[in-house]
Amino acid sequence: MITVKAHGAEIPALGFGTFRMPDAEVLDILPQALRLGFRHVDTAQIYKNEEAVGAAIQQSGIARDEVFLTTKVWVDRFGRGELEASVEESLRKLKTDHVDLLLLHWPGSPTPIAEAVEGLNKVRQAGKVRHIGVSNFNRHQMEEAVKASQAPIVTNQVEYHPYLDQTPVLDAAHRLGMSITAYYAMADGRVPKDPLLNDIGARHGKTAAQVTLRWLTQQLSVIALSKTSTASRLKENFEIFDFTLTEDEMAAIHGLAKADGRIVNPNGLAPAWDRAA
Repeated sequence: MITVKAHGAEIPALGFGTFRMPDAEVLDILPQALRLGFRHVDTAQIYKNEEAVGAAIQQSGIARDEVFLTTKVWVDRFGRGELEASVEESLRKLKTDHVDLLLLHWPGSPTPIAEAVEGLNKVRQAGKVRHIGVSNFNRHQMEEAVKASQAPIVTNQVEYHPYLDQTPVLDAAHRLGMSITAYYAMADGRVPKDPLLNDIGARHGKTAAQVTLRWLTQQLSVIALSKTSTASRLKENFEIFDFTLTEDEMAAIHGLAKADGRIVNPNGLAPAWDRAA
């Protein structure tokens, strides 16, 4: 598995996401994903499936130290003491003594960023998390988190797919030495139907989904989260590192971005998003 390096973290460039996956699906598909070769698993307190994720990792037969495990703290638990308690709860559910990456899930919290980042540093210093990061932050919030943190902020997990230009956030990440972790890569089902992505895929003997995951991971310091509840698609999602997109193909995919391409924008949680030039 190719890894992305950021401030000492080595994060597998392809992850398995569990958003909106009920326990039964997690217990069925995640052990298969790990046995196939996935080594990066993403969950969150708010997904309500951490217990299933922990059990699935145990059932997979893959050693815990071979799995890069990410979870996230919800916005109502960013305050002093609350963040630490949230992490303890996550560790119990995940059946582990540490997570590899802990993220602040959204910036829309009454707790100031500096206070939340202080909590991230405390649990890292206690050995309960190896690396810390943020999710759904705009570039100014990324900079604020970095300035407030003693430890490196290693990633910002954001919506990113061919229809959303994330250049400002990518540029900020490169400047700050951070990675970007892309979620919603399939753009809520638009990707598999896209004529351009299918045409590029046909040239490489790949699907539109594989092309998109490769487009993401072929970019500097970008990690892609894939997700499926269908066993037959696991292999498809995993087999993306045996081909390379040309510069023209990469540019053509970037050209699909639209001004209204954003899908995830929850009121009260989302920041003022950066706009591409």
